[in-house]
Amino acid sequence: MKNIVLTGFMGAGKTSVGKKLSEKTGMKVIDTDDKIEEDTGMSIPDIFEKMGEIKFRELEKKAVEEVSKLSNHIIITGGGVVLNKENMDNLKKNGTIVYLYADPAVIYERIKNETHRPLLRVKDPKKKIKELMEYRAPFYANHDIKIDTSNLTVDEVVDEILKALKDKL
Repeated sequence: MKNIVLTGFMGAGKTSVGKKLSEKTGMKVIDTDDKIEEDTGMSIPDIFEKMGEIKFRELEKKAVEEVSKLSNHIIITGGGVVLNKENMDNLKKNGTIVYLYADPAVIYERIKNETHRPLLRVKDPKKKIKELMEYRAPFYANHDIKIDTSNLTVDEVVDEILKALKDKL
């Protein structure tokens, strides 16, 4: 069976939705960020701080390459995975790309108290969220299914995904 690949900006709900989707489908979950942390023995913020974003993106590409060879998995991707065309090509080979979208104001409310978001360690995180989302919009457009999670519960998002997947078959 094909993978279900969850893409979207940080705070869009990929992790929560991925776990719930796994419960409902029995598919295993793998998170590219968790894999990077496992492979390096370092946290994502530490990788950004000590090695920089370019090195992180290389590690991310390697992780995506590996997980995209799996089947019957729910793959939770980091928010920037979509920036690399090769990542998306690999994920699409054996996966349905589900883009979880949320309004920038909703994203901010969901993640404003989190400390593990290296890209948001800036003076004006609201502005940074908007800028990053606008920049990434054309990359996120590379999806099979889009779900706006702004006003939905995790269960509702999962139901929407399952419905959309059925409609595609």
